[in-house]
Amino acid sequence: MNDGVNGVALAVFIFFFVLVTAMGFMAARWRRAANDQSLDEWGLGGRSFGTWVTWFLLGGDLYTAYTFVAVPAAIYAAGAAGFFAVPYTILVYPLIFTFLPRLWSVSHKHGYVTTSDFVRGRFGSKGLSLAVALTGILATMPYIALQLVGIQAVLDVMGVGGGEDTNWFVKDLPLLIAFGVLAAYTYSSGLRAPALIAFVKDTLIYIVIAVAIIYIPIKLGGFDDIFAAAGDKFTESGNGGLVPDHGGQWTYATLALGSALALFMYPHSITATLSSRSREVIRRNTTILPLYSLMLGLLALLGFMAIAAGVKVENGQLAIPQLFENMFPDWFAGVAFAAIGIGALVPAAIMSIAAANLFTRNIYKDFIKPDATPAQETKVSKLVSLLVKVGALVFVLGMDKTVAINFQLLGGIWILQTFPALVGGLFTRWFHRWALLGGWAVGMVYGTVAAYGVASPTQKHFGGSSDEIPGIGEIGYIGLTAFVLNVLVTVVLTFVLRAAKAPDGVDETKPSDYTADAGDPGVQVELPPATAGTSH
Repeated sequence: MNDGVNGVALAVFIFFFVLVTAMGFMAARWRRAANDQSLDEWGLGGRSFGTWVTWFLLGGDLYTAYTFVAVPAAIYAAGAAGFFAVPYTILVYPLIFTFLPRLWSVSHKHGYVTTSDFVRGRFGSKGLSLAVALTGILATMPYIALQLVGIQAVLDVMGVGGGEDTNWFVKDLPLLIAFGVLAAYTYSSGLRAPALIAFVKDTLIYIVIAVAIIYIPIKLGGFDDIFAAAGDKFTESGNGGLVPDHGGQWTYATLALGSALALFMYPHSITATLSSRSREVIRRNTTILPLYSLMLGLLALLGFMAIAAGVKVENGQLAIPQLFENMFPDWFAGVAFAAIGIGALVPAAIMSIAAANLFTRNIYKDFIKPDATPAQETKVSKLVSLLVKVGALVFVLGMDKTVAINFQLLGGIWILQTFPALVGGLFTRWFHRWALLGGWAVGMVYGTVAAYGVASPTQKHFGGSSDEIPGIGEIGYIGLTAFVLNVLVTVVLTFVLRAAKAPDGVDETKPSDYTADAGDPGVQVELPPATAGTSH
């Protein structure tokens, strides 16, 4: 690592950072509507994005700092177990093909902005809607934190922020700067900012990956030497080589399956989905988004390349930025660092907007100010988007950043508990609203307590996301175990409540709503009574 600042790389990084910041503010005038004081405009980009904009925007949910920093870092530290991110992004596409178009259609028909809007409309339960909203906000904050960790990692490698002995303010100053820039243009431009920046972000990412996957192996003697070096390291460290042992295979499989189920439960994934202009746009994107997974597999190999290149870092999150600095000319290292930094800004912006929409629609409007006007909703969302980023900073400053991938996996434990209400509700009304709430509560409590009890060498609590599976004895992803408990409790309670003839909520949707498209005759957006303002 450089003893001083890498001036050339930093200059290139700053150039791209300033470029996308300017684009973020300019985005306020991109496709601007006559009335931009509504959540449809600020929080969903006017529901106007076509196939390519939606593809870049949804891709921004996949190619984050988590992808560029945390996944290769996990492979650098633990070996092939870190590749769980590749199969889970393959498993997720057939899954979302079945339910995302249905969610888009019913949301378009009724003017839903969030998943909680749909849950409230489908089950007639503000309590269940509140539970989904609070879970979405809670799960989003550590995910935003991971993006800020990615920015800090590249700045650390470039020599910005000082070393481990530097006082906390100087060391965390890069995070504060990133927070300020992100907060400013998100407040100003809403979802249009990350949608526009995503074009630059993905272009840089594809360039960097294409160069890295060809250039670095040539310098290191080829993939044979890379895998041999990685195999030697893991054999010596007792990690079982390049393939997980029997116990590790359970962890790998449950992480992959649980993460696949959780990915499109996150509020930012749904926000990007609902911003598209038609049902067909969503269907097309589920077929072309796997291109991102192809690149993810190549990107993950950078963890092995860092081992073969002799990269030595105490904080594994610095491994890939350090690899880039060691292997590339300074100017191209700056391009790579910019790709990581911008790759953090885009999803962080979408995440903060999505969490703010949840608060505004399903907490502020439902419980605090039911007669809020569209302009008031937009103002509250803008302010809350700032507070969400502050919450993410608390995660960053309060948790061990050397295992940043746990930030995302911890959020996954929580957000997975909304799956029965959201996806189940898209296909059946059989689940009782109180049963769904009971199952959610059991899953949340079990998942949080189990994760709290996991220790790591550097952290007493929340040190990992895997623990022993009750009744099986194998180590698996806590989120999936909590999800199974959630479903079991929901099913049992539904039988009990149906038998007791417990009152059911009013379903404001009808079967045809789930297949409606923007171009269908007679299909118009209608606001539900709970969100329609004083005119109702």
